[in-house]
Amino acid sequence: MPIYEYRCEDCGTKFEKLVRREADVPGVECPSCGRKHLKQELSTFAAHSGSASKSADMPVCPSGRCSNPGMCGMNMN
Repeated sequence: MPIYEYRCEDCGTKFEKLVRREADVPGVECPSCGRKHLKQELSTFAAHSGSASKSADMPVCPSGRCSNPGMCGMNMN
């Protein structure tokens, strides 16, 4: 079952939706405004390894979408 990411083109809300069947995709509505004027966003994924690394001590982007916190404007000082 894929998880799709959407952005509501009416209110701008971004959300994820678990879709059980392809036929359910047209019925997805925005959780904020209830409208169906949605744009499917490019989904990203995270890969985790079983071993600890030095990067585990690095700051993490608050949105969880950046692999490099400096790129999203986080202050690294």
